[in-house]
Amino acid sequence: MADRASEAVAEAVFAALADPNRRSILAALAEAGPTTATDLAAKLPITRQGIAKHLALLGDAGLVAAEPGERRRIRYRLQSGPMQVAQQFLAALARDWDDPLAALRRHLQ
Repeated sequence: MADRASEAVAEAVFAALADPNRRSILAALAEAGPTTATDLAAKLPITRQGIAKHLALLGDAGLVAAEPGERRRIRYRLQSGPMQVAQQFLAALARDWDDPLAALRRHLQ
């Protein structure tokens, strides 16, 4: 990656995605759209307190944003920017491996 800021974003995304509960929360948000922690807890086998903890970590990674909802309830919305940075990081790694893997393939054939 070209700069340390992008590397830091990618690192935060990968750390957030390492936990299966956080991946479940992101999948639920992708399916349902913006929703509350209480609604997420009703859909997932995670306590409301656990959801809140995971949402805070996902927010720190920039993957979700809290926004005011009706009746003063906080709704959480997916943020795609950090995920795109992580995808670019992975694409750069893949490019770095393409030539050596092709050379190995030719050598083995």
